[in-house]
Amino acid sequence: MATKIRMRRMGAKKNPFYRLVVCDSAGRRDGKPIEEIGYYDPTRNPQDVKIDEPRALHWLQEGAQPSDTVKSLFRRAGVLQKFRTEEKSGE
Repeated sequence: MATKIRMRRMGAKKNPFYRLVVCDSAGRRDGKPIEEIGYYDPTRNPQDVKIDEPRALHWLQEGAQPSDTVKSLFRRAGVLQKFRTEEKSGE
């Protein structure tokens, strides 16, 4: 089963917020997730991002592929940098 880390849209009309979820790559955008690992609220100033780093790193090590937007959020939060340093130290 191929897994992806993507955003699930929640919230009211014209007032979205997103949950970062791990789900099957063949599943729907708002389908049942395997696990929720954080959230992102673009309507706040500054934007509100919370990521459960240990779980995100776990899923990246398991081979889950983040979407482009999630990858940029991970880069901003420093999760990708930690993943790459752990990857290099594990070799």
